[in-house]
Amino acid sequence: MPEQKDRLPPGQYLTKDLPVLHVGSIPHFSAETWDLRVGGLVESPCEFDYRAFRLLPRVTRKSDFHCVTTWSRYDLEWGGDSMTHILGRVHPMPTARFVFIQCDGGYTTNVALDDLRDPDAMLADSLAGEPLTPEHGFPVRLVLPKKYSWKSAKWVRSIEFIAEDRPGFWEMRGYSSSADPFEEERHS
Repeated sequence: MPEQKDRLPPGQYLTKDLPVLHVGSIPHFSAETWDLRVGGLVESPCEFDYRAFRLLPRVTRKSDFHCVTTWSRYDLEWGGDSMTHILGRVHPMPTARFVFIQCDGGYTTNVALDDLRDPDAMLADSLAGEPLTPEHGFPVRLVLPKKYSWKSAKWVRSIEFIAEDRPGFWEMRGYSSSADPFEEERHS
């Protein structure tokens, strides 16, 4: 973690709350029908039902969280499966440079493959030792602490490895694809 004075990106204020922001309504969850697909330009595509996802190796990571709406929250403790593990399982092909994330409700986002290689990147299903609430992305959300939080997509259902960048929901509306809060990359 950076020193305290270096942790708050420019243009952000610190809060102890965790505001709930998302596009559309909270999707209905059914453990019997939920699945997560990981594919595209990978050597070993895979699919997990809810039980199989819950059996993946568990990690806990503490990180800061920065919203494009200018609030930041320090030291959130996320639990789930690390993206490092997922990457090691699917083996992205050399041509894969980006990832397109699709979620329940039609939300999408794009990230560079290198962003998923960050040790703090994960597919989270818990926050502060408790299961995620539906408002915060239950059953699974992507967590990319070094990006603005619209990249930490809620209700993830598909991770597609691709060669060329494809804009997601907010990126099609003028938001930055790189979304670095320390560079204030809010809009493109």
